[in-house]
Order: sequence, then C-alpha cells, then structure tokens
Amino acid sequence: MGLSGLEIYKLLPKTNCKECGQPTCLAFAMKLAAKQAELSACPYVSEESKAALAAASAPPIRLITLGSDNFKIEVGNETVMFRHEKTFYHEPALMVRLKDTLPLSEFEAHVKSIAGYQVERVGIQLAVNGLAIENASGDAGVFGNYVAAARAITPKPFVLIAKSKAAMEAGLKASGTGNSLLYAADESNWQDMAALAKQYSAPVAVRADKGDLAALANLAEQVKSAGVEDIVLDPGARGLGDGLAALTHLRRLALKKNFRALGYPIITFPGEGANSETEEAILAAEHIAKYAGFIVLDHFDPASIYPLLTLRQNIYTDPQKPIQVSPGLYEIGEPKPESPLLVTTNFSLTYFTVSGEVEGSGVPSWLLVADSEGMSVLTGWAAGKFDAEKIAKSVKQFGADQKTKHKKIVIPGAVAAISGELEEELPGWEVLVGPREAIDIPAYLKNWN
Repeated sequence: MGLSGLEIYKLLPKTNCKECGQPTCLAFAMKLAAKQAELSACPYVSEESKAALAAASAPPIRLITLGSDNFKIEVGNETVMFRHEKTFYHEPALMVRLKDTLPLSEFEAHVKSIAGYQVERVGIQLAVNGLAIENASGDAGVFGNYVAAARAITPKPFVLIAKSKAAMEAGLKASGTGNSLLYAADESNWQDMAALAKQYSAPVAVRADKGDLAALANLAEQVKSAGVEDIVLDPGARGLGDGLAALTHLRRLALKKNFRALGYPIITFPGEGANSETEEAILAAEHIAKYAGFIVLDHFDPASIYPLLTLRQNIYTDPQKPIQVSPGLYEIGEPKPESPLLVTTNFSLTYFTVSGEVEGSGVPSWLLVADSEGMSVLTGWAAGKFDAEKIAKSVKQFGADQKTKHKKIVIPGAVAAISGELEEELPGWEVLVGPREAIDIPAYLKNWN
C-alpha cells in the first residue's frame, strides 16, 4: 500500500524551495502520492527519507528509455487505465523486425526505407521509432555484422532479438551503448541476459508463455534480483482475445494493485498472432490502445503504418489539450491586399485541412486563425469560443484590417448563423458565408470576387 500525500510530506525537507517544479513541498508530496512525480526531483531529501519513500514514490509502471536526442523512446510511467481519466503520457514505440538471414544488400535497403519513412500530420512529423533485428541465422558473427550495418545507416534504437549470450553480446557491441533493448530472457537464459543487461546498462525483456503472468512475475523478480532495474514484459499472449486480456491484467495489476513485479512496460509482436498483414495491423491497433510500450511489426508498408501512427497520435494526445496552432494571420501563397480573407479556428486538424485546401486552390489568400482554445469550428461555436466577438477581435489583433483593402471576410458555412452578429462587430465589413466543408473551398475561391 502506498503512502498518502500527508505521510509523504512528513518525510520531505519542507523547505518549499520549488526546485522540484512544484510550488510547495506539500504539492510535491501530493504529486508523489499520485505517481506523477519522481522523488529524485527533490535535491534536499535525506537518505533516510529516500529509503522510506522509495517504494511510495516509484511510478507504478517504470519509465524505460532507449536512445537519445531526437530518436529517444520513452515508454511506461502511465498512471491511468483509461485515457479519459487524465491522459496517456508515453506513446508506444512502433518498430519493424528484420532478420539476419536476408541478403545483406536487401537488409540494408529495408533499413534505409524504414528509418527514412516520415510523414506529417497536423504539423507533427510521424515516423517509425526503430528496428528489431533478429538473429535468425543463429550465427553470432553474422548477427553482429548485420547490427553494425544497420547502425551505420540509422541512429534509431534497436530491439536485439537473440537466444544465445554470444550473439546478444555481438549485437550489443555493434549497436552502441544506451540504444538497444535485449529480447528476451526466459527460464533457460535469464542469468546470461541479466548479466549482459547489467554490463551494457541496457533494458531487457522477459518472456513468459501463453499469458502465464505468474511465471512472468517470477522471471521479472529473478532478473531484478540480479541487479537489472529496467525490465520490459512479454506475456507471450499473441491473439486478439488472450492478448487483450493479458495486457489489461498487467496494466490493472500495476496500477490498481501496485504489484511491483509486473510494473514495467510491455512488448508485443502482433505479426506472431496474425495470418496476414491486415490482421497484424488490427492486432497492432489493439496494442496501441491497450497497453503496449513496444510494438514490433513484421511488415513495413506505408499504407498500414500511416493509420497506426495516426491512431497512436490520436490516443496519446491529452484529451484536455487539443493539438493547436498559434492564432494569427497566415499567408497562403503570396497574398495581396485584394486577396481573399478567410477565418477558421486554431484546432490543428481544422487549420491544416483548411490551409491545405486553400493552398490547393492556387488562389493566394489570407487565413485568419482565431483562438478557439483548440476547438474545431462547430465545437468552438457551441462553447462560445468561436463567435462574432472573437472573430472581430482577431481581425484587429492580427492586423487583418490593415493587410486587406476590400473589407470582406469569409466565415465557415457551419457558422453562417453568426454572420449578422459579425457585421455588427465589424462595421463597414461584408461578411461572406463560405462552404460548410473544407473540400469545397477551392471551387469557392476560384469564383471569389
């Protein structure tokens, strides 16, 4: 049972120094109790208090980090079962498995293709996070050479899949320090894998068979007792039903029962439970929603990767803070004073959809983005965040009245009802009602006068 916030507070220095990022020691104690802060953030806590607080302050699911800088993967440290309770913090890493039995030139071509894949959505770059390289050949030397070849192409993190100690060590030496996860320790080799994980300061995955969580917890405890703190769990369940049950039980045991032996991120292999690439994508989508930390795919196809990246982005966005763009007056093309002026909200998906259609029309235009607190057009209007007063204020705030000389503004067709109110807010302006759907903007602009 964890300590309460007040019990934790009694063990803190009570200096209210704010160096932990919280305004008071009491606020920091409450964050610790809620598993939303790390004790290491307090620079003045005594060693005695550290020992007393260690268990209470540890997050229910340990944070595991692979790689660094722009390629860093962080998984774990989640605090809720359901996104709507608060938010999910660390999105699962999507990785693609390649084997060292491929011809080397083909292997390198796949690595380049996977590592170089990148797509933009609502202003955010989405990409595959890394590679899983499997020692299918059984040859340690070959495995080391293939890992080195991949490392020469990309700095992204790897999952090294090998059964023998010799092969795993060859892979670790070739991949460099701090950016590889060892897969996997089981009953037959956990001592060797734990020793390598400790020697190379690498996280290690432990694997049980067919969803045997008791065996998984026992194995994780054994690896931890060998001195390894960073552990990843593979429950061994591969199907839609048993996989969902196993991953849900793991999350529930960690969060609701505070069962430390299973308080680690989870790795999944959706391709091993699928009969086709489509089934693999379905399983991967399930694992994104509930509750994987690393997802290793056996197929790489942009047609299936992109929807998975989009799903992940949607689920791992804070539901209380929609993705937004900065309010302002945006130039699409090279607009002139006589160019059209359109207005929309600062919800990212709305902005990028509208701006994309305006750009696609080939008609240089001004796009006024009003601050709707990240809400879409209709939601913002219903909430009173995108109304005539807000639009009129934005026109003046961002100088739209100075940039244009025609004094005409195009509002979204979905909020046509505010046109009269807006004319009252903007005396001398003509308010035009544009299309309801963004896809109709190009045709509208080509006939705009």
